[in-house]
Amino acid sequence: MKLLVFGASGATGIQVVEQALTLGRAVTAFVRDPAKIEIKNANLAIVQGDIMDESTVRSAFDNHDAVICCLGTSPNKVETVRSDGTANILHAMEQTDTRRLITQTSLGYADGKATLNRSPWIFKHIIVPLFLKKAFEDHERQEEIVRQSPVDWTIVRPGGLTNGERSGQYRHGFAYDDKTIKSRISRADVADFMLKQLTSKEYSRKTVGLSY
Repeated sequence: MKLLVFGASGATGIQVVEQALTLGRAVTAFVRDPAKIEIKNANLAIVQGDIMDESTVRSAFDNHDAVICCLGTSPNKVETVRSDGTANILHAMEQTDTRRLITQTSLGYADGKATLNRSPWIFKHIIVPLFLKKAFEDHERQEEIVRQSPVDWTIVRPGGLTNGERSGQYRHGFAYDDKTIKSRISRADVADFMLKQLTSKEYSRKTVGLSY
């Protein structure tokens, strides 16, 4: 399977790239700054481009079987990298008949707001409304764009991201008001789950929460 990764130089994206290469997959990493990818592997190709430029996004597609999207930007920054970037990815997928898309968003908004009730008071009432508001709004627009697409998509909503090791032991598909989830998960385990969805139909055209 030939995999194209957007947001490949980010904290989660780099985990996706590393783990995919370990699995023996051919990986193309789409990044603004190639210097941020220090991995050397015969199965890794690096494409430099701007996710906001649809023509450069389209140029990265070359007989890929699937796409993983881990786009992100600074919290509370007035940008639409996630939503507009994902729209450009989907346009390119439709033009090249690339069918499978795994997209990372987040727990804590839209129909997943109930998970915030498990968060500390300062996170729910201070950090989210003051520092994460714009990021959550962009994620919400991003998800709507994905849902309207005809591709075979899965939206993965992880809890608060940590830099812990990959355990392979986490929960997914839980009810958003489930009081037993911890609302956090390592980026390594998020990557593990996203890669597993490439060969699974369990969450085809569905949104799935991910947490310990």
